[in-house]
Amino acid sequence: MQRINSLFRMVPVWLVYMGGMLPAGVLFYQGLSGALGAEPIKALEHEYGELALQLLVATLAITPLRRLLGLNLMRFRRAIGLLCFFYVSCHLLVWLVLDVQLLGQILADILKRPYITIGMAGFVLMLPLALTSNGISVRRLGARWRLLHRLTYPAAFLGALHYVMLAKGFQLEPLIYMGAILLLLALRLPSVAWPKLA
Repeated sequence: MQRINSLFRMVPVWLVYMGGMLPAGVLFYQGLSGALGAEPIKALEHEYGELALQLLVATLAITPLRRLLGLNLMRFRRAIGLLCFFYVSCHLLVWLVLDVQLLGQILADILKRPYITIGMAGFVLMLPLALTSNGISVRRLGARWRLLHRLTYPAAFLGALHYVMLAKGFQLEPLIYMGAILLLLALRLPSVAWPKLA
């Protein structure tokens, strides 16, 4: 594991940002070119949302991977978290600008459709996390920074719940995301005994 960690230390963080943002442009081009099917806007909205969930799972998995396996990806956690917010923002913008478009309808949907209300609540919780994901905020907030960034946990749950509620009928994929996020949150409970690594 030390060799793997040494290899990851050689990977520049900017490469994670560049590689992480690349699918956004590719998917948008596919939507314009008709490669996303008969409903490209809905497909694009879904793809951005699913990428955000995948990155959210990856962010939550970093600490357990370090504690259980000794795999240290902590230097990439901020980048992965910000990429998650980027894709949540893309998901939201596609819905706002390309899908619904009308302000009155947007407000009505947020108030009347529970899965949209929950999704928006998750986005609101992520805003202060994204705004304070920088060195200046860490220094200024001190111990309060860690407390603030615990908002990641309810935001993650709300994101998974949004996907489960959005799915029509019984679909396994949203439940897998929900299960993964609940497991990763459960591993953070104080009662969980972490094995000591050699």
